[in-house]
Amino acid sequence: MPTRRAFLVRAAVTAVAIPLGASACTVGTGADGTGAEGGKDADALVFGKTDGGTTFVRNYNMFGPATQKSPNSELIYEPLVRIDYSDGGKVKPWLAKSLEFDESGTTLTVKLRDDVKFSDGKPMTADDVVFSLSIPLTDPAFNTGGTTYDRVAKKDAATVAVHWPRPAFSELGQLASPQLPVVPRHIWAGKDLKRWTNPDPVGTGPFTLERFAPQQVTLGARTDYWGGRFPLKHFKIIPTSGDAVRAQLLRGDVDWALVAWNGAEQEYVAKNPKHHLYQKYATGGAYSLFFNTAEAPFDNVHVRRALAMTIPRKDIVTTLQRPGTEAGPTGLVDEIYADVILPEYRGKVQQVDAEGARKELALSGFEVRGGKLVKDGKSYAPKLSFNQDFGWDPYANMMVRSWEQHLGIKVKSVGAPGANLFDQQQSGDFDLTITTTGGAGVAGVYSALSSRAYRPLGEKAATNFGRWKDKSTDAAIDKLLSADDPTVTTSAGHELQKIVAEQVPYSAIYNSYWFIAINAEHWSGWPTPEHFSYVPFPGLGPDTTLALLKLKQAVK
Repeated sequence: MPTRRAFLVRAAVTAVAIPLGASACTVGTGADGTGAEGGKDADALVFGKTDGGTTFVRNYNMFGPATQKSPNSELIYEPLVRIDYSDGGKVKPWLAKSLEFDESGTTLTVKLRDDVKFSDGKPMTADDVVFSLSIPLTDPAFNTGGTTYDRVAKKDAATVAVHWPRPAFSELGQLASPQLPVVPRHIWAGKDLKRWTNPDPVGTGPFTLERFAPQQVTLGARTDYWGGRFPLKHFKIIPTSGDAVRAQLLRGDVDWALVAWNGAEQEYVAKNPKHHLYQKYATGGAYSLFFNTAEAPFDNVHVRRALAMTIPRKDIVTTLQRPGTEAGPTGLVDEIYADVILPEYRGKVQQVDAEGARKELALSGFEVRGGKLVKDGKSYAPKLSFNQDFGWDPYANMMVRSWEQHLGIKVKSVGAPGANLFDQQQSGDFDLTITTTGGAGVAGVYSALSSRAYRPLGEKAATNFGRWKDKSTDAAIDKLLSADDPTVTTSAGHELQKIVAEQVPYSAIYNSYWFIAINAEHWSGWPTPEHFSYVPFPGLGPDTTLALLKLKQAVK
């Protein structure tokens, strides 16, 4: 084993000088992104937000426990690092200049950039970083990003030390979380973070808040941003839905949206191949069915297996018009992790196995009576919760019909708006639920199963929604996170693959992609899945910044 951690990353992000676009028009407030005089603001880019409900709430306190937050705060606040999905999900510096672990892997030295200023003109210092990273340590309610370090200290004006109670070579991904941004100490200190909504945010990010209305948020591009100058002056965010945004994209009222669009190739791209872009990028994770393992009957492995074995994955991806994206039993995507997936799971497609599922159900000791699971005089009528903002109703119903057809179990489908669902998942207020699994590398995908992230039902868990508690899982995760030897980490990853495939704390449904629709009539220079070093996904703050810096006003 190496005697010194070979982990030293130097900043690859340099200032990019891009000329500003044409003269600004009046900033509009119309829901279609038009200007005050009815014409589209030539210096504005309009983003149609399909997962934020119908109205926006002015709350830029990312650490606060409130579920409803302002949209796209990651364009105002920034993390220390970013995850590069074009390079195997590696963690790379952002506000940090370099990162270096000590030999034990318990202390990370973070050197900060010296050219970063908050939007009020004050420089970002080690004091701001120490203050920001310490917020999750003051109260579990503030740990919305799932941090595991236990101490943060200032070494000098531009250096911070982050300490973990155990080796954490593979835990850097948490520093990229939008829930762990660097905030200005001179503004945040002394605030009641459980109640304060931070209505006038000041951050290091590329944009400032210009105007806030429930139906449109207008952000202004900074001219003093450390990363460079932008070709656009305004970034407008409007609430919309998956159905409505398609018409908005076709009309050119919206420039950019996240939407899984069945038939997009024919209904959108074919209508204007030069400007209508529909892209997908692998996230490295999957959409997965989570079991609430803290409650019966989902604390029973045979029940979990029976339900997992009768998920109609092929039907779901066919309806999504994404054939071949059925998730394997490990929850790791072959497209990214093929070299570390065990041979018996590599390329495996999970078909419905009704006979095997019925055998598992028999081993569980439960009987099915009147569609309910019954055992020891108690009966259970499961519910399946999902994000209705994503239009998941038909896919949830496919699962419900399959379970009734093959197992006789009647599961009730219960959709909820994304914010409400997330609150339910954090609190453990569900039986079965659909959410994404993923992260930076194998450790990022599986570390959410650690009992360190466990919280009793009713208390908010940052990551371990299914309340999984298992000694073998914990041992494998500890090895994966703490070892500096690739042989050990690979072996630990293999152990976790078997646990997920055989014990089924969750069951992957289909491989997760970021589905992105772009109307490039007004702005060109977008990355493509065939050639990208950053993903044009607004939830990835640094990636959004890099994408916007490279845009150009389209020539008419």
